[in-house]
Amino acid sequence: MARVTALDKLNSTIAQMLNEYAAEVQHDVDQVAVELGKAGAEAVRKKTRETFPVKKRKITGKYARGWTYQVYKGRLNTEVTIYNNHPALTHLLENGHVTRNGTGRTYPPTPAHEHIAPVAEEIARTFPEEVLKKL
Repeated sequence: MARVTALDKLNSTIAQMLNEYAAEVQHDVDQVAVELGKAGAEAVRKKTRETFPVKKRKITGKYARGWTYQVYKGRLNTEVTIYNNHPALTHLLENGHVTRNGTGRTYPPTPAHEHIAPVAEEIARTFPEEVLKKL
């Protein structure tokens, strides 16, 4: 895009063009963040269903359905948070925990089922690639 400008207005013209470009880049980065947030929530939901299949009557699938994302738009940035409606349960299932009964007796630790970390690593790896594709 060629612009003809007077020499005395060159500084303001360059600043204006850089601001326009920065706004376009920010819009593209925000759009990629929202797209990856939506895809990430769906991927965690799918990974949860694979890790904890609904086989028994007691398991209802509420944990898997509880995954969602929320977009926080600031002046200079956009944050996308993927979360579950059962926050304490996510920590226990991801990291494992000790099971106790009411008498204080402990049982062998419940094994950890990593279902969040692989998806988070995948999103962190693909985010710069997607931004570069968009630009």
